[in-house]
Amino acid sequence: MRALSRIAQTLHLDFICVLTLKMLGLSAQWKGEVGQKQIDVALKIPEKLALVLVKPTQTQSSSNLSTEKLGSGAVVFIAYANMEDVLKAEFFHTERETKKTMMSNVVSASLPNTKNTMLPEPVNFTLRHLTQVDPEGQLTCVYWNQSRWIVDGCKLTETNSSHTVCTCDHLSTFALIMQMDRPPKDDIILNWISMIAVSVGLLFLALAILTFILCRWDPKVSNTARLNLSICLFLAHLLFLLVQSFLSHIRPHKLVCAVISGVLHFLFLSCFVWMFLEGLQLFLLVRNLREVRIIQREGIHWGFLLLIGYGFPCLVVGVSAGVVPKGYGSNQCWLKTDEGFVWSFLKPVCFLLAVNVILFITIIEYLWFTLAGRNKEISQLKDTRMMVVKALFQFIILSCPWIFGFFVNNSKVLEYLFLLITSQQGTFIFLVHCALRKEVQEQYRQWWKNICGSKDASDSFHSSKTFTMSQSATK
Repeated sequence: MRALSRIAQTLHLDFICVLTLKMLGLSAQWKGEVGQKQIDVALKIPEKLALVLVKPTQTQSSSNLSTEKLGSGAVVFIAYANMEDVLKAEFFHTERETKKTMMSNVVSASLPNTKNTMLPEPVNFTLRHLTQVDPEGQLTCVYWNQSRWIVDGCKLTETNSSHTVCTCDHLSTFALIMQMDRPPKDDIILNWISMIAVSVGLLFLALAILTFILCRWDPKVSNTARLNLSICLFLAHLLFLLVQSFLSHIRPHKLVCAVISGVLHFLFLSCFVWMFLEGLQLFLLVRNLREVRIIQREGIHWGFLLLIGYGFPCLVVGVSAGVVPKGYGSNQCWLKTDEGFVWSFLKPVCFLLAVNVILFITIIEYLWFTLAGRNKEISQLKDTRMMVVKALFQFIILSCPWIFGFFVNNSKVLEYLFLLITSQQGTFIFLVHCALRKEVQEQYRQWWKNICGSKDASDSFHSSKTFTMSQSATK
């Protein structure tokens, strides 16, 4: 025991408790009645578990902590002083943003010469609260898993104003954490801005989709990728708007929320795949620039584009749901952040963005350096450069906001920027690819003339008919 005392002084431990387990019961060198204020922590081992832990008579090694050589075993129970300042509550990651407070000392229990595997019977830890429990707070029993606090295998069974009892099915390092919900005061303002901004973006996305479908385009330009990109963005933003509008009604239905998060995962991932396919088509167009070719004939077939554009996201979502079926359906009906499941979206996106960057660097190097000696007035070269510039700006607008998304929890300014930029992606697509294109402007004028012309013709017809009827009446 002197050696244990020296260890305790070195580690700044409150106490070390070595429990001797006997066949007919338990004896301990540290005793106290749970519930008394002077008791900080207590460990209760059920009789069935004690019977399992007791070992038969055998030759004991010097490292064995058993206090007897005949039919006994040992459990080491340690309480650390001020360890909660090192293993902080911030290492406990949850789906929603909460204020977390350490409510107990950090304690550790282990079995000498054994691994801390699943126990045949759970053990109870009684922990005294370090501070007063907030009535609106949520107490959680946690254990340390290499780099963070997690709850697997531990649950809260009983609590009062001064103590909490935790039940765990394994031995490890444990603590008690209190969570407090702190919803931002400007949530209502943010929701209204979100609804208005997303609605405006949806309007321009709808106009862009109609333009891509109805307009007659230059035959060397394929709108398959751009059209499907706009459709996926429209559906994703529309679903996001509906979910945020009725979130309080959807959230209690876990299955519905999980399905919605899976659909959003698929749609947003499809947007990045279609953006990659548009960059790939531009690369093929630039590569074949020496010969006048039609991209729809020499580029990627539309059927293959559809297969890649929707097949790859479907595969990612299917594998993600199969590997971690509980990863969908957070409090916001999005991907859960537990166990890094959100990377099932971020990893494919990062890969697609990296490939897109490589494609654009190659395209720009070819257009501005390899073809620098050519006549700059060649129409196809000028058109291609303009297409690349627009696609590059589109890539920046669609991808850069997700960088802000990594830090929205730490900055309200970035949260507003993320919301405004992502909601106006449809507006950008409409302005760059529709409203600012001369051929599209001509189409708009023609449509307007046709509408106004038919209206004028209808008015003149009614006026002529009225005049004829008035003449007949006069006669």
